[in-house]
Amino acid sequence: MRVLIAPDKFKGSLPAAEVARCLALGLSGSGAECHELPLADGGDGSVEAAVAAGFDAVWITVAGATGTPRRTRIALRGDTVVIEVANTCGLATAPLGRGYPLDASSLGLGQALRQAMRLHPRRILLAMGGSASTDAGMGLLTALGYRFLDDCGRLLPPSGRALLDIATIDCAAAVRLPAVELVAACDVTNPLTGPHGAAVVYGPQKGADPTAVRHLDRGLRRMVEALSDNGFPQASTLAEIPGAGSAGGLGFAAMLLGAQLVSGADYFLDLLDFDHHRMAADLIVTGEGSLDEQTGHGKLPAAVARRAASTPVIAVAGRVPVPRNTLPGFTEVHALSDYTDQNTAHNPTLTAELLVHIGQTIARTHPAQPLQS
Repeated sequence: MRVLIAPDKFKGSLPAAEVARCLALGLSGSGAECHELPLADGGDGSVEAAVAAGFDAVWITVAGATGTPRRTRIALRGDTVVIEVANTCGLATAPLGRGYPLDASSLGLGQALRQAMRLHPRRILLAMGGSASTDAGMGLLTALGYRFLDDCGRLLPPSGRALLDIATIDCAAAVRLPAVELVAACDVTNPLTGPHGAAVVYGPQKGADPTAVRHLDRGLRRMVEALSDNGFPQASTLAEIPGAGSAGGLGFAAMLLGAQLVSGADYFLDLLDFDHHRMAADLIVTGEGSLDEQTGHGKLPAAVARRAASTPVIAVAGRVPVPRNTLPGFTEVHALSDYTDQNTAHNPTLTAELLVHIGQTIARTHPAQPLQS
């Protein structure tokens, strides 16, 4: 029996490659032929999943969420580059791992984009999940040479705090992206501003209190106004497009640069050749940290099940807080919480042990069968 092990990360605990390795270790006793395909959906771990699938890792230095220089990686295969918000300037790059909702910036993503251009790619994928900032891409654009000035002509350092002070935008020295396909992978549909916008919906997750949320939302509106007044008449329209509010407004800035917004889960399944691997499998094992009411709305395990065709799919998660028969497309669902009362969300050792055990359980209930011809 050929088993395709294709999970997402277990956030806070194990990356996708380790999840796949542990499940394969448990399944190995069944005589199954296991193929590990760590996946991502455009969030943190996207570069790592690409490298595990055969992309080359390219080391770069960028500014983290609050400006501290850090070494990180982008992924390159052929003429395609994968850049990740999370590992350049995401929440995980902030000091002490806590949020800085007004002062975090997307500058590091722009620096990564500039360094990626030196590789002469035809396509650049921006994985948008895990952001720390709510700056409408002010940092990204600053790294590309856009200058944001206050009403006294002073240069503004990029951050959510500075958005309200933007008076003019000088684009004279801005880098013009060459003929490159820019793709932004995200699975949220929020506009940039308003009650469903980036600040109101996601600001609290990044540490913003109600006062900071109001400041950020007003700043996002000011960003749109300033762009509209400085040579970007399409800014107001772009701000309303579903997904403009992704990654603290980076979806909006990416579209200003000509990016196409796409579903992260499906795009990564294509990028990592999931369908090719799926056709050779008799059984697929997928999963992520939590299978819940959001699973059917663009999450990677549901995308795997949808594209599995007639191949049975088993899902594994850290926790499953919803009735399992409400989860779409899975023949079985296993949870780490079935085997422990401890919280495994930040316990990689226990997570690994239980994933091996679940792999062994799957092996016992799905004994090796003759390979398909």
